[in-house]
This record gives sequence, C-alpha cells and structure tokens, in this order.
Amino acid sequence: MVTIQTVRSNNAALKDLGPGLVAVFVGGTSGIGLSTARAFVKNTTAPRVYLVGRNQEEATKITQEFDKINPESKTTFVKADLSLLRNVDKACSEIQAREPKVNLLFMTAGYFTTKGREETAEGLDRKFSLHYYARWRFAQNLLPQLTAAGTSTPLSRVVSVLDPNIRTGLVLDDLSLKTHFTLGNCAAHACAFNDFAVETMAAANPNTAFVHAFPGLVNTGLARTFGPVLRVGVGILMTVLKPFMVPLPESGERHLYAATSQTYPPKAKAGEGAALGSDGVKGSGAYWLSWNGERMENERLKGYRAQALGKTVWAHTQEVFDKIRGTEGGKY
Repeated sequence: MVTIQTVRSNNAALKDLGPGLVAVFVGGTSGIGLSTARAFVKNTTAPRVYLVGRNQEEATKITQEFDKINPESKTTFVKADLSLLRNVDKACSEIQAREPKVNLLFMTAGYFTTKGREETAEGLDRKFSLHYYARWRFAQNLLPQLTAAGTSTPLSRVVSVLDPNIRTGLVLDDLSLKTHFTLGNCAAHACAFNDFAVETMAAANPNTAFVHAFPGLVNTGLARTFGPVLRVGVGILMTVLKPFMVPLPESGERHLYAATSQTYPPKAKAGEGAALGSDGVKGSGAYWLSWNGERMENERLKGYRAQALGKTVWAHTQEVFDKIRGTEGGKY
C-alpha cells in the first residue's frame, strides 16, 4: 500500500515540475474528478485546468474556489454532454485550439442508473458511452498534445477511473451490447475495455503513461441525484460502510499521486523505481491500480489477453468511431 504520507510528499513536490502544467478533467465538476482537480490546483504552479462537463453553475463556483486556492491558476469550463461522441470531438477541438501540450488527461465521466439500455442518437448506450467510448475518444483526440508533453516535459499521463477488475465474462459476439445489454454486462465490458485501451495505447505511445484506477468505496455525493426514498436508503448504507470508505479529499490526493508519480512512468522513461505494469513488466507504461496505488491483477483478463482480445476490442472501438464520426449524423 502506498501510504498517505508518500502520496502527500509526491504531490507537494509537483511544483518542482515547473509552471504551466495543463490538465483536462473529463467529468471534473463533481466527485473524484473535482477532488483530484482541486488537489492538482493546490499543488502545482500556475496550472491551466480544463473542466469538461454539463453543469455551468457548478463550474462557475469551482472556478472561483480554484482562484482562491491558487491565484496563479487558470480554470476553463468546457460545457458538453459527453454521452455523444460529436460533443467529445467539439470539446477536444476547443482545448486543442488553446493548448499545444496536455500533461494530464483525467477521466471520470459516468453516471449511475438502474434503467436498462438508453440508446443515444449515435446508437450507443448512454452509460457505456460515458464509461468507455467517450473517454477513449478524448484520449485518442488529444494524443498530439499528450505526445508533445511527453517528449518535452516530465509529465504526460492518461488516467481513467473505473475498475480494472471484471467479475463476469464478456459477450464476444456483441461487444457494444446492442442486443445483450444488462447493467452487469455493461460494467464488465466497460471495465475490461478500459483495461485493453490502457495497454493498447501504452504500447503505441511510449512517451505517455496510461492508468486504469479503481477508486475504492468513496462517498461522492451521488445520492443527491436520487429520489427521496432511494436517497434515504443510500444514506443509511453509506453510514454503515463509512469505516471502509476512502474520504473524498484523500481520494483526490491518491488519484493525483496515480496521475503524477514517477512510480508509473511511460514505457520510454521507465527507471529503477518503476512499478510493474498491468502485464507484469516493470515500467510497461500501462498500469491497473487499486485505490491504494497497488497493482491489480485479473485472472480473467489474462485469459482474454492470451486470445489477443485487446486487438479485437480496439478494432471494434475504431469501427464505432468511424461509423459515428465518419459522416454527419452517423450512427453505430
């Protein structure tokens, strides 16, 4: 376990990286994304922060808060419904017009639902799109900026927060879950696809590190969006689970560590202190991490890796992107 003292020591030293670090927080106006952005602003010199989300009112409050935490910081809100890839592309274009380099892409976009499949205008399930397709469209779009940072600065990293562990098998003949959607299948596919994306992107981009991180149990305030009955039930559950939960501020600190520590370097910059990557190779550039910074393993994923399923999933991902964004009004 990475101690909180180690985490805080790493974060406090981020000022040594120099001024002007650029970070993009996808889903950064609440929960873990916001907590991590707050820690980033607090611990860096003259950072430029992009918060991508839907809540303009909340973003205005956050910007004012960040200005007080670090008067040298600059926070920009990019408003977008990220369940649609066309909106992801628009948000990325807005960032790219301002920034030649991006040091950190931190992604927590998602939402809780008890409903079944909710198909978007682009033919994807809304939850699945937010947890996987939209995130990696962001990463793919911003690769030029991430690569520029990786070749000229000490930090270039992509972090997707979900869960590297999968607990059920995948539906291999329906990867997008068009006809086999359940919440369980959606969770398994989104988690596994993030795992594969981290490994695929790290192999192709040796100057950028890629992390898939599990946050543990964190009270992100999600219950405020529920109805009164469910909100009471969740409140009781949170009280029972409190001794086992990671406080939200600590979660932000720990995720900032995962996003910046040289323990998880890009493949091209792996040193003696590098952690084992997801494939068991030291400093591979792809990392599956638990809430406490330790490496996560997944026996089921090992079997899928042996089948080269990562290549199949990435080819599927590109097919989805091409069909939706290849033509105006495209649909998968």
